[in-house]
Amino acid sequence: MLALLLQNPAREQGEHLGEEAAGTFDAGKTIIEHVSNSALEHPLIHLPKILGIDFSVSKHVFMLWLVAAFVFVVVTLTVRRYLKQERLVPSGFMNALEWLVEYIRDSIASPNVGRKWANTWTPLLLTFFVFILCANAIGLIPLFDMIGLFDHYLLHTADGSFLKRVVHGGTTATANFNVTAALATITFGAIIAAGSKAHGFIQHWKNIVPHGLAWPIYILLIPIEVMGMFVKPFALTMRLAANMTGGHIAILAILSFVFVFAELSGRAITGIGVGIAVSVPLAVGISALEIIVVLVQAYVFTLLSAVFIGMAIHVHH
Repeated sequence: MLALLLQNPAREQGEHLGEEAAGTFDAGKTIIEHVSNSALEHPLIHLPKILGIDFSVSKHVFMLWLVAAFVFVVVTLTVRRYLKQERLVPSGFMNALEWLVEYIRDSIASPNVGRKWANTWTPLLLTFFVFILCANAIGLIPLFDMIGLFDHYLLHTADGSFLKRVVHGGTTATANFNVTAALATITFGAIIAAGSKAHGFIQHWKNIVPHGLAWPIYILLIPIEVMGMFVKPFALTMRLAANMTGGHIAILAILSFVFVFAELSGRAITGIGVGIAVSVPLAVGISALEIIVVLVQAYVFTLLSAVFIGMAIHVHH
């Protein structure tokens, strides 16, 4: 298991190799290594600290770069090729992209933030949807595992190389709570900006609680409403990350049955039988469900962000 070998000192590596040679299999460690971020001590790219903050690139940061680069290149090339046409008639992928933009604007932004503010907040909501969808989808591809196989059989890079460090599993970046918290923080800032833009900064904060109530009620109501402000981004953070993490863990746990039963019986044929009869069909089924979850979670995050922004704009107490 490459993740453990890179994280342990040389002495512990020898003990672990001996343990592997004895045929032991730790499903828990294997799953955690796959879904977790790379260790701070072993980042993919070392960068100097700035103001005491380590800006080194970890596995999940690297995946964010991949997703951002992929979205930027694909969308930019598609739009530029469309604009170079003599007749601006969308076709192919540009047709799908145009439909997506209109759908986000007409079906998500307009009903929640209103027609007046739809064009203002559609770019943010569209960015949320496309970025989260691509990050979730790329997380389903065993990208790092394929890189590891390519390196093992063809490149044979030295220990400690970039490719050796990058094969620490391949979970999606949106399964990292720090990533989803950053996205939710953007929504939190957008809520304040939307309310302030629609009603003014001072009036936006006054709109947190209903007007005209007896003053003792505000002693109880104001703390509740302030807590509610932070519950919204917290819910966005937990929902997206937990759903994406849970799917990967479920698939890995089911596939681990092959090695667990092979070790318990002492025969590889038993593990193969369990894999054919149980693990592979269940893993395929959960993978199919994950494809749906990838789309649903991007949609839910975008929709809830639009709802929360709309609540700040259209205050109803």
